[in-house]
Amino acid sequence: MSRVKSAWLVAAAGVAALAGTLVLARPGRAATHPEPRPGVTAERVLPPAAVPHTPGAAEAYAAARSAPRILDGVYCHCDCSQHSGHRSLLTCFESEHASHCDICMGEAMLATRLAAQGSGLAAIRQAIDAQYGR
Repeated sequence: MSRVKSAWLVAAAGVAALAGTLVLARPGRAATHPEPRPGVTAERVLPPAAVPHTPGAAEAYAAARSAPRILDGVYCHCDCSQHSGHRSLLTCFESEHASHCDICMGEAMLATRLAAQGSGLAAIRQAIDAQYGR
């Protein structure tokens, strides 16, 4: 094979790899968010004394306790619904899972901050998908 032909093949493979990466790494992929359960509460969220002492965990669990209905309507982009059987972002805070996951904690902090500013669930979902969606 000639050097010119080899160079073109290498360049074509590089362009194909870059295109594939751009398609697969699109930021902001929308998720299928669960509908909040009627009457859901924070009763199953770990109490402060049970939250592991990892950076940001205490604040994130407090956020989850303050807005259970919002978090119950949000998909967690760490994909724990697939590997841990979680129903929603709220479920992450019913165990130590969220204390070891920057995505869970970040989503909870963003969701509660937006809710405190008056954003509704649809806007919160959109913001979370834009920041954490893959």
